[in-house]
Amino acid sequence: MRYDAVIVGAGHNGLVAAAYLARAGRRVLVLERLAHVGGLAISAQAFPGVEARLSRYSYLVSLLPTKIVMDLGLRVELRRRRYASYTPVGRTGLLVDNEDAGRTEESFRAVTGGARDYRAWREFYEMTAEVARVLAPTLLGPLPAAREVERLVGARAWGEMFAEPIGRAVEARFRDDTVRGVVLTDALIGTFADPAADLLANRCFLYHVIGDGTGEWNVPVGGMGAVSGALATSAREAGAQIRTGAEVIGIDPEAGEVSFRLGEAEHVVSAERVLANVPPAVLDRLLGREPETPEGAQLKVNMVLRRLPRLKDTGVEPYAAFSGTFHINESQEQLARAFAQAARGEIPALPPAEVYCHSLTDRSILGQDGETMTLFGLHMPARLFRDDPEKSRRAALDATLRSINSVLAEPIEDCLATTPAGEPCLEAKTPVDLENEAGLPGGHIFHRDLSWPYADEGGWGVETGHPRLLLCGAGARRGGGVSGIPGHNAAMSLLT
Repeated sequence: MRYDAVIVGAGHNGLVAAAYLARAGRRVLVLERLAHVGGLAISAQAFPGVEARLSRYSYLVSLLPTKIVMDLGLRVELRRRRYASYTPVGRTGLLVDNEDAGRTEESFRAVTGGARDYRAWREFYEMTAEVARVLAPTLLGPLPAAREVERLVGARAWGEMFAEPIGRAVEARFRDDTVRGVVLTDALIGTFADPAADLLANRCFLYHVIGDGTGEWNVPVGGMGAVSGALATSAREAGAQIRTGAEVIGIDPEAGEVSFRLGEAEHVVSAERVLANVPPAVLDRLLGREPETPEGAQLKVNMVLRRLPRLKDTGVEPYAAFSGTFHINESQEQLARAFAQAARGEIPALPPAEVYCHSLTDRSILGQDGETMTLFGLHMPARLFRDDPEKSRRAALDATLRSINSVLAEPIEDCLATTPAGEPCLEAKTPVDLENEAGLPGGHIFHRDLSWPYADEGGWGVETGHPRLLLCGAGARRGGGVSGIPGHNAAMSLLT
């Protein structure tokens, strides 16, 4: 049978493309090498005998457009977090309450000594909210030109968020080192960059504040697997075929042929179009080209706790502190110091990191008492883990645990749940682990460095140079994060 489209990879972007194409009456085949769909947007029982469905890799949803949810009839619930963030500072802390501006302003006064940075905070995020409002709709259409984006966002936003390093704008707007760091963390998630000098940090920041026109980071009820599961259901109900355990081993872009291995047998299928929902480096290998490997830069730590840890700050309840993003040693100065150490090839002495507890917003992922905790460590590039992956992972985890313990009133280890075998419920994943276990080249969670969401040459941002081959994964322009945007755009490039 000849297909209209063969999609390589059943991660969430591939499933979005499959659902759109199948709903338009196209014959669609999705090939996935793993035994399950969803790629890294899955829920998993990470610890034997412990009933907790963790979003083991990706963990929050911001970039998924409501339009995709509505178009595909996705049965998925995304819950808003009451608290945006908490940053411990000595025996107090900076709490950003999504529903109580007065409490947020009080917290700013306690940490910064006045109201100036709170006013600057509101002005800055009013600007990013307006950028999100006007820019997000363009993500689901052909690429706008740079001049058009500049016109949409306005001169000041263009200068601060696009043209000049984001670190300069943050220094100019804010005086307090803690406040500056809280803003800058969104420029560094999964990205090894100096925000004072590198526009790569701007691109990372941009994608963290424009999602769905609001920039809000929401909790998927049931875990990330619920999002991928809803997408797979939509694709199958529309008629798409999804084969798991089917490893693609080659693509002929001129003939539209895809070779894959199913069990011990090899097969070839052909299609009018091939959509590659794989990292660009993997696509290079499938095309017989020498791949260029990117570099991921994060440490992911998954935990199940018996209870939330006590805080040094007795003025905020642990529920409020941990249900949003809990910032750990992420002031501007601490971020810069950790970047310099990592750039020298050293594991940062006090790694900046952030945690949040999915279960505080969604109890459905737990079948027992306790809480889940997800930690995301910054400035942990793959180069630190190449020579001795096991030893360097232990060293990075030990340093990260010291870092979180430095801001708590008790060691986090005292709060960990244990498996029936007595093992602590704690696992760490480095970029090298993601490369080896999940097939992510360089362990880069965005597949490669993020790109600007515009291009003067036009197109949809999914083109590869081969007319019959499209890139529909996170490595496409306007990719990265759990968004479905590249999948949507690849499908639309064929349907419009």
